Amino acid sequence: MACDTGAKPIAQKEKIINNDEKIEKKEIKMSSSLVLRKAPEFKMEAYDAKTGHYTEVNSEDYKGKWHVVCFYPADFTFVCPTEIAAMNAKYDEFQELGVEILAVSTDTKFSHKRFVETEPILKGLKLTIGADPTGEVSRDFGVMIEEQGVALRGRFLINPEGTVVAQEVQAPMVGRNVHEFLRQVRAWQHAEKTGEVCPAGWTPGKKTLPVNTDTEQMTGRVGDYITIEEIMS
Repeated sequence: MACDTGAKPIAQKEKIINNDEKIEKKEIKMSSSLVLRKAPEFKMEAYDAKTGHYTEVNSEDYKGKWHVVCFYPADFTFVCPTEIAAMNAKYDEFQELGVEILAVSTDTKFSHKRFVETEPILKGLKLTIGADPTGEVSRDFGVMIEEQGVALRGRFLINPEGTVVAQEVQAPMVGRNVHEFLRQVRAWQHAEKTGEVCPAGWTPGKKTLPVNTDTEQMTGRVGDYITIEEIMS
């Protein structure tokens, strides 16, 4: 299983391209980043844990909304349920921010249902889990591990215009931090609303950098406006 294997490099595959005049080999590489690009469109069967019923999810369902597409390797593994449970524990906070959450793995909707019903840490789950058994959606987001048939831990924050503004992709053995992700969501929403930019570790109530009004004054003099102590507090 992906969760219990080491962080071993994935061998690049080759595809053969026939241009009639010549045949060449080209490496197939995973996408490096979707940031500042339109999020891939998708359509999947899914399991809605809130209602306990199967459903279908479509990228059109999230149009005009902040949303996160959160890939995980597989049902019935070890780190994965802890991540799903952590996102669920903050579900109401995400809803207050107007953020929809879609979890996705390459398991079927039937596996998702059984997983939610039997894993104790997922009791009371409110999330919808997309089923991507062909790996098509995982490939489109650049997180598919072809050799294992599962996805990397990829989390993509998408704004109401459908643009990916943040992504986090990592190997399966270490879970992600929902607190940090919530901080990023709040920072992104503030930045897009005000035009200000958020320094490292920004949280609501702390200083932002008003480069939208003081660009020349702040250029090369950020340290006159904010200190490292304020950043790290």
